[in-house]
Amino acid sequence: MIRRTLQQYLLRDARLYPVLTLTGPRQSGKTTLARATFPQHSYYSLEDPDQRIFALEDPRGFLDQLDGPTILDEAQRAPELFSYIQSIVDADGSTGRFVLTGSQNFLLMDRIVQTLAGRCAVLHLLPLSRAELEGQVQPVPETPATLFAGHKTHRQLWQTLYTGFYPRIHDQRIPPAIWLPDYVQTYLERDVRSLVNIGNMDAFERFLALCAGRVGQVLNCAALANDCGIAVDTAQRWISVLKTSFVVFLLPPHHRNFNKRLIKSPKLYFYDTGLACYLLGIKDPEVLPTH
Repeated sequence: MIRRTLQQYLLRDARLYPVLTLTGPRQSGKTTLARATFPQHSYYSLEDPDQRIFALEDPRGFLDQLDGPTILDEAQRAPELFSYIQSIVDADGSTGRFVLTGSQNFLLMDRIVQTLAGRCAVLHLLPLSRAELEGQVQPVPETPATLFAGHKTHRQLWQTLYTGFYPRIHDQRIPPAIWLPDYVQTYLERDVRSLVNIGNMDAFERFLALCAGRVGQVLNCAALANDCGIAVDTAQRWISVLKTSFVVFLLPPHHRNFNKRLIKSPKLYFYDTGLACYLLGIKDPEVLPTH
């Protein structure tokens, strides 16, 4: 396992909160990190149909079988559990009792806000950083000096950007041209369909590629919608889906005038450069400098 910087914060928060929630994009290493950080915790995956049916039909009975601290993987798949978890941690009082993981940020956070507010620490695990890839200590960005105090890299820039930072590509040495198409297909078929009713999946795939072509640009939903042949409100809704599933993020503007920070449009970025390269149809890292 590649050592993750977030592990130290998981351990810290496990001493402070009864429930930890670990979210992030699919295949960012949440399950691996949770099990490596808390090897003494029992582990239950709600992706398992039998476990999920048990948790949905008899949430109290499912939780009664748990003996001690527990990891519940893909916890948003059984939302009925959260109210019972609240009762358990309120009665128990111990910290680090439950570790919840999930790839669908909106569904998971919606349940946490409703039932576990104040009882739960929320941490986001993103794809690997360069420092993690090279086994270096990530400096804490407390000041501008420490923000840019990273070690020199031994990796080739364009190849690194083309490959991306998903752990499985590096851990299993899978070529990104093989792994990323399967990842996108899984994302479209599972996460997108469960988050929103998208009638035209071809249009959404085209929208995803158009977003990749606008990386680093000011977000203009009207132009994006026009190029994709969809309504503006649909484009805005689909951007929210991509944000919720940790595919893109919006970088807000920075101005001396605070009001301008609120009014001006943000810029659009992908969390993973390799995914953006794949969506743009880039097949050779050598073309990146002139793309």
